[in-house]
Amino acid sequence: MNIDKQGVRLIMDAGDIARALTRVAHEILERNKGVKDLALVGIRTGGVHLAHRLVKRIQDIEGVQIPIGELDITLYRDDLALRKEQPVLRKTSMPFDMTDKVVVLVDDVLFTGRTIRAAMDGLIDLGRPAEIQLAVLVDRGHRQLPIKANYIGKNLPTSREENVQVLLEELGEDDRVVILNA
Repeated sequence: MNIDKQGVRLIMDAGDIARALTRVAHEILERNKGVKDLALVGIRTGGVHLAHRLVKRIQDIEGVQIPIGELDITLYRDDLALRKEQPVLRKTSMPFDMTDKVVVLVDDVLFTGRTIRAAMDGLIDLGRPAEIQLAVLVDRGHRQLPIKANYIGKNLPTSREENVQVLLEELGEDDRVVILNA
């Protein structure tokens, strides 16, 4: 494991992320027996980029474009009253009817489960999917809610004090997952 002078540990590089997303795409297709009634929804911000990458991989495998949405969960968070700064609202885009679809929520890091709970509330306000599944690039444990991912790129046991960051080229970074020590 690489540790630099600032205490940053490299967990996954660009190749690791690419392989994990390819595996997750195959797992999604296998579990759902193809793409019938399948849609992906990325949670802003990192989950959106990962969802687009998964849709591209699924299209490469199956030769079919599947619906993709983008979900801003800001107003569904349970810590809004605890925040000092005003929340920044971003766009939610759901250009398809999710009724009776299998919706795979996509996020970068699964930690306490609160973000996913908020995302499920947001999805339900927009429609009634047949099923909601969860795909994450990194599952770091420490759940506070009974939430479990269906698809995981990497299980990464961490301490609560560590900070896991997923850095992506869509955000102007080199693709990598790092741990920052607090």
